[in-house]
Amino acid sequence: MSQKLTPARVSTPGKILCRELEARGWTQKDLAEIMGCPVQTINEIIRGNKQITPETAIELSQALGTSPEFWTNLETKYRLHLAGKEKKEQDIARKLDW
Repeated sequence: MSQKLTPARVSTPGKILCRELEARGWTQKDLAEIMGCPVQTINEIIRGNKQITPETAIELSQALGTSPEFWTNLETKYRLHLAGKEKKEQDIARKLDW
C-alpha cells in the first residue's frame, strides 16, 4: 500500500485572507465595512478562531471577487488537515501505550 504524502503545514484560511487584504492595501475594517459585518468577525477568521461558513464564503467572494468555493475549499482542506494530524497523534499515543 502506498502512502499519500501530506504537507507538514497547511496555511489557514485566515492567513490567506490576511495576505489578500495586504495585497489589496485593505484593512480588516475595510473588508468588514464592505461585507457589512463587525471587524471582530474578520479578525476572528484571520486569527483562526472562527471558521468560514458557507454564508461567510459567499460574502467574502462578493467582497473580493472570488468564488465561494475557493473559501469553503480552503476551510475544508484546513479542517481535514487538522483532523488527520490529530488522528495521527492519537494513533502514535495509542501505540506508545502498548
